[in-house]
Amino acid sequence: MAIEVKVPVLPESVSDATIAAWHKKAGDAVKRDENLLDLETDKVVLEVPSPVDGVLKELKFEAGATVTSQQVIAVIEEGAVAAAAPAKTEAPKAAEPAKAAAPAAAKIEAPKAAAGAADLPPGARFTAVKEGIDPSQVEGTGRKGAVTKEDLINYAKSPVPAGTRPEERVPMTRMRARIAERLMQSKNSIAMLTSFNEVNLGKVMAMRKELGEAFEKANGIKLGFMSFFAKAAANALQRHPIVNASVDGNDVIYHGYADISIAVSTDKGLVTPVVRNVDRLGFAEIEAQIAEYAKKARDGKLGLEDLQGGTFTITNGGTFGSLMSTPIVNPPQSAILGMHAIKERAIVEGGAVVAAPMMYIALSYDHRIIDGKDAVLFLVDIKNQLENPHRMLLGM
Repeated sequence: MAIEVKVPVLPESVSDATIAAWHKKAGDAVKRDENLLDLETDKVVLEVPSPVDGVLKELKFEAGATVTSQQVIAVIEEGAVAAAAPAKTEAPKAAEPAKAAAPAAAKIEAPKAAAGAADLPPGARFTAVKEGIDPSQVEGTGRKGAVTKEDLINYAKSPVPAGTRPEERVPMTRMRARIAERLMQSKNSIAMLTSFNEVNLGKVMAMRKELGEAFEKANGIKLGFMSFFAKAAANALQRHPIVNASVDGNDVIYHGYADISIAVSTDKGLVTPVVRNVDRLGFAEIEAQIAEYAKKARDGKLGLEDLQGGTFTITNGGTFGSLMSTPIVNPPQSAILGMHAIKERAIVEGGAVVAAPMMYIALSYDHRIIDGKDAVLFLVDIKNQLENPHRMLLGM
């Protein structure tokens, strides 16, 4: 029985997708739920699994083709078995003289197929595109000589022969192109301004040191910094609702909930999965959702539903060593909080100069609806909560 494989239903915000790579070819045996191909959208890479066991009878489109929601992209013959390769027969050898020495067997190596970027798994493919590497020039160490992500990374680190000036032009991935488009949209449509403050994280660090082990035993997950910032932001958004609002034409939409987008860096670009209703979640629930999203992002398993919505964003450039930056607002949101590296600095406390773990925080915001006073009060609110973390436990 012929079974059609269709493009998954795409949300209204995603009009089409590109076939990034086929992992099977016509005539291959496939198993139910085995990944057939990768579809790249503006936001995520989607895997399309086989709906049944059988043989992949026909591919309707090649890699690189653009397809739309529910379009038929392949046909599987359910229950069929792939044709066996013809048996290899050898011609009988001629009898050799008894005293003649047999010639040494010549060593023959099977030719290694040149792997194009489209034939690589997602992690390796994006590394090749990112580093501008032609995979056919890389010696593979994977199974059956396959080129792995590690092979590409090592190739990129190898010294360039003297006198060479290599260049290669590669198209942007759909995700990178979409990121570029949204950044330009933000720059051109928002009257963006950034305010700064600094936070003494001494008490947060002391709380993590004192309660971190017990927290992990009780909840099965580590107590990180992000849950403190997410909870502080959610509380502050309730007290300063204009920061949680968005512009729609001549209207301002106030959101009575805190769906916070957490920026996560991946090989394919920056993604912002959404932790919903942070104002109602406990620290353990926030940490669990962030950990789940981080794993899904690393494995390329984020779904479109994970990225939809969001009323406010938090990004942490401190994980890469950034001391201060001006994050860019993610439309239609109106504000984004930037975290940075924690550095021991001298501060005055109780009339004495002491060393303290300090972090600069930044709030970029849409000045069309958020006044400077609102932005500063919002940052001060977050500062007060983080410097007195017990306030968050009391909802203050």
